[in-house]
Amino acid sequence: MLMIRLARVGARKQPYYRVVVIEKDRARNGRSIEVVGTYNPRTNPASIDLKRERIDYWTSKGAQFSDRVAKLVAQQPAAVAAA
Repeated sequence: MLMIRLARVGARKQPYYRVVVIEKDRARNGRSIEVVGTYNPRTNPASIDLKRERIDYWTSKGAQFSDRVAKLVAQQPAAVAAA
């Protein structure tokens, strides 16, 4: 089963995340299939950069969101419409 979830990168106490498509039973930072975005919680407000067309493609193939990524995707259209 495929999941769209966060993979942590960045230095200690300075988190930065990649939004990745990955097999559900792989490790958090294991080999991913594709990077479909980034999330930086350290900026104010937090910066979210998602490739919506790739996310839509993978969800059509059966990939499911993790809880946190589902919230980020729900936030994203409002930010795009405001810009």
